[in-house]
Amino acid sequence: MTQLVLCDVEVDGVPGSTVEIRDGSIAEVGVGLKPASDAAVIDGRGGALVPGLHDHHIHLHATAAERLSVRCGPPQVRTADELAEALRSASGDSIRGVGYFESVAGMLDSQLLDRLHAERPVRVQHRSGALWVLNSAAAAQAHLDTADHPGVERDDDGRPTGRVWRADTWLRDRLPATAPPTLDEVGAELARYGVTGLTDATPDLSPSSLTALVDAHTGGAVPQRLHLLGAPPDFVSPENTITSGPFKIVLADSGLPDLDGLAEKIAQMHAEGRAVAVHCVSREAFALLVAVFTEVGAHPGDRLEHGALIPADSIDDLLRLGLRVVTQPGFIADRGDSYLRDVDPRDIDDLYRCRSLVDAGVPLALSSDAPYGPMDPWQIIAAATTRRAGSGAVVGPAERLDPLRALAGLLSPANDPGGPPRAIRPGEPADLVLLDAPLAEVLEAPSSSAVRTTVIGGRIVHG
Repeated sequence: MTQLVLCDVEVDGVPGSTVEIRDGSIAEVGVGLKPASDAAVIDGRGGALVPGLHDHHIHLHATAAERLSVRCGPPQVRTADELAEALRSASGDSIRGVGYFESVAGMLDSQLLDRLHAERPVRVQHRSGALWVLNSAAAAQAHLDTADHPGVERDDDGRPTGRVWRADTWLRDRLPATAPPTLDEVGAELARYGVTGLTDATPDLSPSSLTALVDAHTGGAVPQRLHLLGAPPDFVSPENTITSGPFKIVLADSGLPDLDGLAEKIAQMHAEGRAVAVHCVSREAFALLVAVFTEVGAHPGDRLEHGALIPADSIDDLLRLGLRVVTQPGFIADRGDSYLRDVDPRDIDDLYRCRSLVDAGVPLALSSDAPYGPMDPWQIIAAATTRRAGSGAVVGPAERLDPLRALAGLLSPANDPGGPPRAIRPGEPADLVLLDAPLAEVLEAPSSSAVRTTVIGGRIVHG
């Protein structure tokens, strides 16, 4: 039985099309189709109908937690005095801060954070997501003095500095227990943006975090299909709407692994039939990664996360190795002025490459890395096409994508990021976005305000 019909929509540039949906899938696509009498009909009024957008790298619980946290960096907080006031004004027995950047008060440690706020336990996350800094009260809660985790930084005398690198799950387990944050607002906002699928890139999901994600999806708080990099390799939901992805490996700049250890880990995953998704944001990490993949070879589906800095003379290495890149041009819009000020000018053109990768034939997918980057996919499309920072300065103009190619970076399947974009054709899942104008018009000035209706599995989740 026909359940939903979208009529007078533009599909693949063809105006006046009709799309019929039955049992969660696209049943028919054509011009002049007559809806069944019992169908629910949406009049598209000439707007484009496109496949639902997929964010190929997001951190759902961190995104929800950020909304409950104190902003500790620009633009809300720009000086040490403003940071102290933000911490003082925060409610609760302990304080979780996010978005810190060194321009506010330098490189934080326990002593400096104590001077800003010592009355309650405080932990502040760097805007990169790579570092937490704890004041003395929080460090005592986490027992940093007796910790043996390699991410716990120590001074020359062996005392913890309060800086904890790349140890989110470990740190959370040592602090007073809290339930994972609810995801209702995040799921609803993503639906308003036209996002129908998500790849959660959090590594090593704890059992409680995995259960919370599954419950949020099955309960409807997160209606989007989920692809989890931190789930066990054989994890899949009964309806196949939650799947596991490649194994996430983080190359932390605070302590890069040795080549042999990294090679052994990647080879182990490949032997188990699993691809890897490797976090890589620096020139040093990229060189290490290329060397390792040259030694052990690549597996279908291996992906490089971020690719924040890819030297021009190494693009051919990506193509030779068969690696794909999942990047975030939204950082150019969000932090471009900081990059222009703080990054070595010789590296500017290597930041968050897009056009040069596409031209070389390297599969490229776009994503948000929320909460660390802008979550709105239409902002990401705009950033990829203009490369404009907040001031209007252009960062890496040669890396600009045309709007259709930028959109395509958000339309590839979860298990094939950077592959051919999904299409509206019979037999495909009915994950769709109805826009309020023809696609060419919307892409002239990409904005989430153009999203009228979002459909996932044939069910309207927004609009």
